[in-house]
Amino acid sequence: MSAAALAAPGCSVETERPPNILFLLTDDQRADALGCAGNPIVQTPNVDRLAEQGVLFENSFVTTSICAVSRASFFTGQYARTHGIHGFRTPLTAEQHSASYPSLARAAGYRTGFIGKYGVGRTLPKESFDFFEGFSGQGRYFREIEGRRVHLTKVMGVQALDFLDGCTDETPFCLSVSFKSPHVQDREPPYFLNDPAYDHLYEDVTIPPAAKSDPDIHAALPGFLRGDYEGRIRWERRFGTEERYQESVKRYYRLISGVDAQVGRIMDKLRERGWDDNTVVIYTADNGFFLGEWGWAGKWLTHEESIRTPLIIRDPRRKHTSGARRAETALNIDIAPTILEMAGVDVPVSMQGRSLAPLLQGHSPEWRTEWFYEHLFEHRTIPKTEAVRGARWKYTRYLETDPAFEELYDLEGDPDELVNLVRSGDRELEAMRERLRIWREHLEGWDRESPWTDPA
Repeated sequence: MSAAALAAPGCSVETERPPNILFLLTDDQRADALGCAGNPIVQTPNVDRLAEQGVLFENSFVTTSICAVSRASFFTGQYARTHGIHGFRTPLTAEQHSASYPSLARAAGYRTGFIGKYGVGRTLPKESFDFFEGFSGQGRYFREIEGRRVHLTKVMGVQALDFLDGCTDETPFCLSVSFKSPHVQDREPPYFLNDPAYDHLYEDVTIPPAAKSDPDIHAALPGFLRGDYEGRIRWERRFGTEERYQESVKRYYRLISGVDAQVGRIMDKLRERGWDDNTVVIYTADNGFFLGEWGWAGKWLTHEESIRTPLIIRDPRRKHTSGARRAETALNIDIAPTILEMAGVDVPVSMQGRSLAPLLQGHSPEWRTEWFYEHLFEHRTIPKTEAVRGARWKYTRYLETDPAFEELYDLEGDPDELVNLVRSGDRELEAMRERLRIWREHLEGWDRESPWTDPA
């Protein structure tokens, strides 16, 4: 379908031209690290404004909490078990690229751009985009430009404006901006390297202690989640003293405020070009992040801080839902089909996520009640896990312990996940073990030529 024929769902070609799509992805930003999410400290006025003008999803999750694998799921709309990428070295195949949301949008007549952390494999698919300013790996926070040291977040903001300056009224665009912030700069203290222009932010604030950071809570964990566990090693470096904790969290928030400033610049440019009223903006993150809970840093595990992400979708054509909050579970695999449906492009059967467009329009369709989590990255100090998270019960199985270590939490009665019910929840435990088996077999046995349905 050509861009000239595109129309939003439920709208005629005569009454509405194709929307532009702006996809903003942050790195390691937990769901509660926004003002609109109730955080009383972090300053994010521009993203908060997106929430006021759009829909905030209160239950947004990733199906795998690790950068590269989650990003592959964003591109493909697939669970990791299906796209087959579980680490940092494996790229998308040519076939996977062609079935990704940017390629499908481009084939339909959209001008496509990618800026920032590409993150999937080491080969950059420059030829797959009309405008490409991506980088492989983690990238570095500072660049020397004309003798000045410029923060990467600001560089990416300028690149986004350059892309928009190259767009026209005649051709819709699909721009993906993939920030490095607020990810750490590994092995480079103080790790959270914010733009010095924001050093004044939060100077006079005392960050409250992290929830569940009592040493007794950490001491009660199994041995493989203490000591040599990578999350504990990184906690020591970043949060191990009160002084370190205060500095790290403030810097983490400054990195987010830096992103927020660039969001403001981009939105100003959209208004200047007259595209503000026809540009869909999606803001989310590739995974959550521990800020000291359980004595951990990082992500990877299935606890809520690690798997929950912010998700805001602003569609200015749907003003009747402005400021709405939706409780339905949204997943990273939902973003690709959402972008394609909103662009009027057919969603391929290879995508396992669901378009969120009906929710954005204020409808209440039958929705998922559980989903599958997997972390199969090979790492000496990070355990592999699989899990099923339902509306009430969450079951996690650690795959490399003998016998397998299991967790079962009643999220209704214990939202902080402090009471592992594996020993006392026999009926629920057996039921969730069976759900995990069914999910795994369903994913592994799925015929990719058939439409995906969650296992009954």
